[in-house]
Amino acid sequence: MVQPWVDKYRPKSVSDVAHQEEVVQTLEKALEGSANLPHLLFYGPPGTGKTSAALAIARQLFGPELVKTRVMELNASDERGIGVVRNKIKGFAAGAVGSSVAGYPCPPFKLIILDEADSMTSDAQNALRRTMEAHSKVTRFVFICNYVSRIIEPLASRCAKFRFKPLHGNIMTDRINHICTEEGVTMGSGSMETLSKVSGGDLRRAITTLQSAVRLQGPDVAPATLLDVAGAVPDAVTSAVLSACRSNSFAAIQTAIADAIAEGWPAQAMLLEIQAALLSNDDDGVSESARAGVLLALAAADKALVDGADEQLQLLNVASATQKALCASA
Repeated sequence: MVQPWVDKYRPKSVSDVAHQEEVVQTLEKALEGSANLPHLLFYGPPGTGKTSAALAIARQLFGPELVKTRVMELNASDERGIGVVRNKIKGFAAGAVGSSVAGYPCPPFKLIILDEADSMTSDAQNALRRTMEAHSKVTRFVFICNYVSRIIEPLASRCAKFRFKPLHGNIMTDRINHICTEEGVTMGSGSMETLSKVSGGDLRRAITTLQSAVRLQGPDVAPATLLDVAGAVPDAVTSAVLSACRSNSFAAIQTAIADAIAEGWPAQAMLLEIQAALLSNDDDGVSESARAGVLLALAAADKALVDGADEQLQLLNVASATQKALCASA
């Protein structure tokens, strides 16, 4: 059975977490006086090491023996109701701790890791507040979320907050090169740049995409394979839409959008590519106010798509706004 590389190369200790120097240094200091470890709140973009850091803390504190009994890990997006807090979490938090194991700090408390805590309901978060207060002597909480603003202030104020930065440039390249060396993978010309682009700073996504490409094509990875595996919209598709926008013909826009939808490219991914193209091309003669109008249309279309709107109509709306801005500047 092939082990996912995300799990195989997951950091085993806090010091192995990449590109989060401030977080790592602070956590290592806290682990030295582990009995005084506070409640923790990790937040930041996906794939930046939040869950890995939490699991590494658990392993360093309790070792492989006690980690099964001292640590509870819950994905709050699946188990996020007030019933889970009152029954499952409260019951675990109230239990007494067992004996220690030689070679590990084994502080006198348990650890509850709540992944995707920003998906929890407000009632569940409020119920957690009382549980944290009542059982703080024998339980520590680690909250993991993408959006810290969705954590209620009474919970956030009880935690030491750590922001995890996106992984870019050499950080991701070094990690991917290490995995390629270990697995005997060869990256073709332009493959590393393509992988960095499609992953968007998400190391987990980059590793998963790389493994999928290797299983599809073999150990010699080409950029086209990475694009296929990631489901990224090719530059040619975006260029065709933007060329139609410059043509001053709505029929050309309809044809380009219809072709893109027929090929199965997701509308939200196309919106991101159009946005990136508009922001990166400063010499197209488009005024800042016109560019802002297009970006507002992009934002409205993205919200409409989330609410279930028709993809083709939303893309046509954005393309017509883009055409208006481009042709006005011509």
